[in-house]
Amino acid sequence: MKKLIAIAAIAAMALPLCAAPAAPETVTAEDVVDDLSVDDNDGLAVKVDAPRKNVALWPAFIAIWDFPDTLDLVGLRITVPCSTKQENVTGLDVGFWGRSEYFEGIQLNVLRNDVKDSCAGIQVGCYNSVARGDLFGIQVGLWNESLSHRGIQAGLINVSGDSQGVQIGLINRSETMYGFQLGLINIIRDAEFQFMPILNVGF
Repeated sequence: MKKLIAIAAIAAMALPLCAAPAAPETVTAEDVVDDLSVDDNDGLAVKVDAPRKNVALWPAFIAIWDFPDTLDLVGLRITVPCSTKQENVTGLDVGFWGRSEYFEGIQLNVLRNDVKDSCAGIQVGCYNSVARGDLFGIQVGLWNESLSHRGIQAGLINVSGDSQGVQIGLINRSETMYGFQLGLINIIRDAEFQFMPILNVGF
């Protein structure tokens, strides 16, 4: 009888243990990533700024022709016969034809200095151009043009949109001018006297 009572007591204690829920499985980081879906419209996306690639560092970086193809070039670029692959150039640009998106420094290219956006420095060549941006500095050549310029343009033909400074040449033309033009033909389109020979002043 005592043995039956002992067996019944053990069975009564074991029944709740058998009915207890199983322990939860271990959750890994991979499981969380797989189960997590983030809608881009919720604004929960995390932006990670990766380091820029192909960036040249000081003290020197030399480019010859279109090699290397890099976003930023700091140092010396030899444009023989031409260089068009480097996007942002800072330093000295020497040769025949140099093109970049932005430029800071000195460009000495015989045929053409071509900057698409903005230029801060000096351009010397037959044709100097800052087509879609601002020139802060000096252009010296047969033909000089810029969307806007702050400084000096000196050449046979000088063309600019918004000018603050001096234009010296055979033909000078500017849409707006805060400064003066010295040449045979001087045109300031928004001035009271749009055309003046020898000297024209805008203010």
